[in-house]
Formats: sequence, structure tokens, C-alpha cells
Amino acid sequence: MQNKSQHIAIIGGGIIGLGIGWQLARRGVEVTVFEKGRAGGEASWVAAGMLAPYAEVGFEEIDLMKLGQRSLQLYPQLLDELSEEVSSVPVFDRCGTLMTGIDRDDTERLKRLYDFREELELSVELITGTEARAREPLLSPNVVSGIWLPEDSQIDNRKLVQALRKALEQAGGKLREKTKVEKIKTRNSSVEGIVTGNSEYAFDKVVVAAGCWSQQLAGIPERFRPPIRPVKGQVVTLEKTDDCPLKGTVRSPRMYMVPKEDGTIRLGATSEEKGFDKRPTAGGQKELLEDGWEIVPSIFDLPLVETIAGLRPASRDHAPIIGETNIPGLFYATGHYRHGILLTPVTVYTLVDEILDGTVPPWMKPFRPQRFS
Repeated sequence: MQNKSQHIAIIGGGIIGLGIGWQLARRGVEVTVFEKGRAGGEASWVAAGMLAPYAEVGFEEIDLMKLGQRSLQLYPQLLDELSEEVSSVPVFDRCGTLMTGIDRDDTERLKRLYDFREELELSVELITGTEARAREPLLSPNVVSGIWLPEDSQIDNRKLVQALRKALEQAGGKLREKTKVEKIKTRNSSVEGIVTGNSEYAFDKVVVAAGCWSQQLAGIPERFRPPIRPVKGQVVTLEKTDDCPLKGTVRSPRMYMVPKEDGTIRLGATSEEKGFDKRPTAGGQKELLEDGWEIVPSIFDLPLVETIAGLRPASRDHAPIIGETNIPGLFYATGHYRHGILLTPVTVYTLVDEILDGTVPPWMKPFRPQRFS
């Protein structure tokens, strides 16, 4: 195919940038991924790896849920293709999500969430506290209600990032870490290349997958810049021991708790408008641990492994921005907010198809860059 002789730059080496680069390289395209720090070291690393379109869906997010549903269905394909090139691929854990409540307010909230999911004809059960403890015996006696969503899943996002990085390089893609892209160059209103420090590079097409830093790139006219802001999320990682054999993902209105295949449990996540400050705070960590202990008391004695914070890339409407912009040759894959890990497959496959073949499925229209122009 003629397009495959082109050279494509990807700005941002997170899970989505690595995934797009890998798939392009896999199809014979010359591709270079530029990452200002360590590949996969920002939001992709801090995330808990939940693949939960059914637990996460909000009352006005039907299109976003359907996108997440499509992406969840694409995960087995992505992992199968990844396993053809690397030996260490994370497990696709179809663990479901158990949402819990400890008082009347929580129960009323869960009932509303259940009714909404029933209207959408999702697989969902409204259960009592006793039934919730039958599924997850570690739950506190104070848990009085729950929702069971059997089709949600999870994955070890850190292991996935490492596998994508290796697959990108094995497929012939180039990765340039600690290389900050300062500017996108255009000529006659089309992409010409990028500028890093004192160096300039010519590229036929450029993909911006730089997370919450996507708006900071020079060279893009103000009216076409992606309206992205950082939203801070803190996570606590605990060592999973025999005293706390948590089986699957547990959520309350205030936190989520996810056991990982590496023998840890991740508690998250706060949602803070703190600009680009990603330092963990005593208050944020205290709230996560207290909220977690309230639902699963046996975490009290678990060893503390890590406290960390990351910056989610939130668009103005909290939906991702995916596709070619009004500048020919400039593509966005950013603004995934809380759903970056979940939406990786659908973002990767649809954008690569658009880059190479110009095809865009009609269900991607709500997520196109032009909605902000």
C-alpha cells in the first residue's frame, strides 16, 4: 500500500502511543514514537487497569459506554496479536465488578445505578449485603447492598505497557525516550514535521498521544488545539497476603480496589483539580486507605508497597478525542480521562485504519476532534 512508505511520528509514549506505533510498525509502516520521559511512565503506569465500561458508565455517557464495550471486545484480539511477538503478555481477567454500599444513601444510589443499567439491558444484578459477601467473603459486615456486573474485566496495565514497548521495537518501530517535542511544523496548512530542542524532523503524518500535555504543543493554531486539562489521581498499592485473599474488583462510591496478577492490590483513585502537580499527599492517601478499610477491613495489616499519583488527560466533555484534525496529516489520540486502559484497543485499531486507509466508522463521530473546532 502506498501509505506504508510514509514516515509517521507519534508524540507520547504512553499505552496508546505505544499501541498505535506497534500496530503501524506491524503493518510495515516506518514509525517513531517520541516520549519526553520514560515510555509508559505517566498515567499508563499509575492506572489500576480496570476494564469496566459497565461500572463506569454515567447517566449521560451512553456513546462512551458503547465505545468502551467495543474496546473490551477487542482486547482478546490485541492480546493474541501481542503474544505473537512477545512472550510476557498480561492476563485478560474477566473478574466482573462488585459495587458495594454501606448505608441507606449508598443503597439508594446503587438502586438508581442498577435501574439505569437495566434500561440499557446490561448484565447486572442488584444484591443484598449477604449476597455480596457470598461473592467476596472479605467484605465488611457493614456492607448492606451491592451491584454485580459480571462482564467487567481488568488487566495488569504495567505489564501491558512493557509488552507493547517490546513489541513496538521488535516490529521495527523506533522509540526515542527523554525527547520532548516542542513544536509541530506545518506548511500550506498541512503537517510537515516536528521540532525537538534544536533538531527538526520531517514526517508525513503526526499523531498527538501526549495525554494531558497534548495542548502544550506549539505550532497548532489555538482553535484546533485539543481542550485537555490534567486531573490528578492518587493510588495506593498494597501487598496481597494470605490474610487478605481478595478475589476481584470491589468498588464503593468513594474508591475502587483491584487485586493484580503481580500479587498486589491497588486502591484508587482520587480526582483532584491540581494542575500539573502529581505529588502524592497525606490527605489523599489517608482517604483511600480509610475508604478501603471501611469496605474490606482486612487490608489494615497489609504491607504498603507504593504511593503514587498521576495526571489523567480530561477533555472538555470528558470523552476521548480521536481522529484526524482540521490540519491534514495531524491526528489526535488523547483526552481519554479515566478510560485510557479500557479504550486502548478501540483507539489503536480505529486510528491506524484511518491513518492508512482513511476509514472512519460512524460510531466514532462523537469522539472526533471537529466537535471542538
